[in-house]
This record gives sequence, structure tokens and C-alpha cells, in this order.
Amino acid sequence: MSEAYWLTNVRLESGYRFQEGFVTETVTESCHVLIESGTISEIVPAITALNDDLPKKDAGNLLALPSFIEKHCHLDKTILGDSWRAVRPASSIFERFEIEKNVLPTLPTTVKERAEQLLGTLLQAGSTHVRTHVDIYPEVGLRNLEAVQEALATYGGKLSHEIVAFPQHGLLLSNSVNFVREALRSGAGLVGGVDPANVDGNMEASLQQMMELAVEANAGVDLHLHDGGQTGLATIKRLAALTEDAGWQGRVSVSHAFSLGDMAGQEADEIMQMLAELGITIITSVPIGRVIPPVNLLHERNVSVAVGCDNIFDSWSPFGNGDILERVGRLAERFGRSTEQALAETLGFITGGITPLNKLGQQVWPKAGDKASMVLVEASCSAEAVARRSKRQAVMYKGNIVSGRLS
Repeated sequence: MSEAYWLTNVRLESGYRFQEGFVTETVTESCHVLIESGTISEIVPAITALNDDLPKKDAGNLLALPSFIEKHCHLDKTILGDSWRAVRPASSIFERFEIEKNVLPTLPTTVKERAEQLLGTLLQAGSTHVRTHVDIYPEVGLRNLEAVQEALATYGGKLSHEIVAFPQHGLLLSNSVNFVREALRSGAGLVGGVDPANVDGNMEASLQQMMELAVEANAGVDLHLHDGGQTGLATIKRLAALTEDAGWQGRVSVSHAFSLGDMAGQEADEIMQMLAELGITIITSVPIGRVIPPVNLLHERNVSVAVGCDNIFDSWSPFGNGDILERVGRLAERFGRSTEQALAETLGFITGGITPLNKLGQQVWPKAGDKASMVLVEASCSAEAVARRSKRQAVMYKGNIVSGRLS
């Protein structure tokens, strides 16, 4: 637990300036923030004299942003820390499965070592919460889960986490049901799945089994869904029905959900209403060169949207650097979110919806009682940080500087 201290001269957003109905500028002010037991307990203007004997840490007028959430990564898949290698061609997702199964055991580094390297990279970029999928299949059993848990323990007190038990090779196809069940008993908090129609070959049976595992373990759900068109849309509709039947509102996510980019007309309206009412989150890694969910439209219709980096130098992709701020900046570019207010609101896709200002320009973060988890950046405002991928000088988790430093 961190000691009580003042974080002095920290820049906070306080409002918008409007001209002809548009936001033209973000207003900020320099403040002192009192942090006690990992929580913000008081915020005062920087002109206020601090007459107590508490320690003081000078933020040097760096801008404070809510710390980031990496919503979709694979700590057990990365080959960070190993030598460079490009991706081998694969004719299908099934061939890619086999390539990965053959490559990872041959690496001189361990899953734990590589996961720790990726966690350090994510933390440095500002993520203090990580949702990681971990491959579960008969050949590896729970070994990857155990290694990832050891890596996460190394970062205990620096970030929080969620683990998805992910049957990468098909929940049914790879006979992984009992292994996933055991993973849920051993620390995983969500059930994963992948392309129930294409990989498992039986959408209904695969989704039913996934949801049964979730209910049995009182776990969340995060489904990888790459299938496009009507196959993907049918999968989303059926998952939504199962979500409602189980009373699992607010506990289900669909990662990738490329098929949402194919929806149109009345069907699109019905699907978005359904997703919003059931609290189903859509998670995107903002891939380049393919149809992806219509983020602006989903956001306007109150569908929860989050961003994750997904593959970060692994057997699936040689790209990715673990910088979630850079990734959400890509989202802003792709969806034309280039105004001051749109850029500022884009930050919410990597903070669990928390932004310093609400739509009216009223300050809603930080407030007394909030956890002292923030990123201190070299930027004048949230909009600049998103657009320019501003340098992160220090990352704070529950009152402690866990990456970077203050001068």
C-alpha cells in the first residue's frame, strides 16, 4: 500500500471551450492531488499552499489520464524476448494452429519469461489492467495457464488482470471441455471460444457448451469470432439469446466480431439494440485492411466497445508493440474521430469508459474516492494524447509509480 503524499503540479482537464456549438479547446488547470492508501482523497488548485509535512512528488505539469485497459492479448503466445522471425504462410486457421503448436515448444525462452516481457511492455505503455486469453488444449493442459499466472504474480501490485480460458483449437474440435472446466477451477475467470460454426463445425453445440461452462463456474464469456457475413451475425444473435436465457447480462464479450461490419438496415438496428440491452461488449484490435465493427455507430447506440492489441509478435503476426494508446489512435484515424471532442471521447475505449470530461465538458475524473491509477503524459489534453500518441512519462497504479519516473 502506498504512503500518503501529495502529487503536486499535475495538469487536469477542467472543461471545454465551445464556439458555434463545437468544442474548440480543452481547458486544463494545474492541481495538487492528495493520495492516501492508493486512493485520491483531495484535489486542490496548485496555487494552494501545502502546509502539512506529507511527502510531495512533483508531476511537473504532466497531464493525468485514467490508466489504460488492455482488453485483448495473449500472454502465452508472444515470442517477445526471442530472436526475430517472420510469420510462416498458412492456408487456413487450422494450419496456423499446427504451426503455432510446433513453434512455441522449440523456443529457448519460457512462456513465463515471454509473458513477463510483454507485461512490462504493456505496463510501460500505460496499461494497468490486462485481459489475457490463455490457450487450453489437451497437448498443453494447464501448463500455459500456470506459466501465465506466475508471470502475473511477478507483476502483482503493479497491475490487475483477468484470464480467459481459451480453447484455441476449438472447444469441441479439440476435446477441451474438461480442460477448460479445470482452468476455470484453477484461476481463469472467463470462458473463451473461437468461431463455433467454422472451427467447431457446430455453432449451436459449441455456444451451448461454452455458456454451460460459464454458468457452472460463475464465469464471464469472451468469444473470438472471426466469421463474417451471415454466419458471424447468426452466431452473435444466438450468443445473445443464450446470454439472456442465462441472465448473463454485462458478462459477455465478443472479440473481433468482424461480421458486425456486414450488417445493414433493420437487421443492424435490431442487433445493436440487442447488444446494448444485454450489455454485450464488442472488443476490437482495429486490424488494417478488413471489415471491422462500425465503432462510431455502435458507440452512438450505447453498445460497449473496447480495444485490445491482440497479437504482439507471435506465430500469427510479426507486428504489434503493446501500445494500447497507439492502437486507439489508429481507431480514431480509421473512423474519422478527428475533432477535439471526438478524440477526447475516444480515450474511453481504453479506460473502461472513463474520460476526464463528459459530453457537456464537465469534469468527471479524477474525483476524491477514485483509485489513484493514472498515466502521466506529455500532452496538453486527452485529444492530443490520442492523436499524437503522446509520451508516457510515468504510470501509477493505486498510488504507486509502477513504470517510468517523475523528475
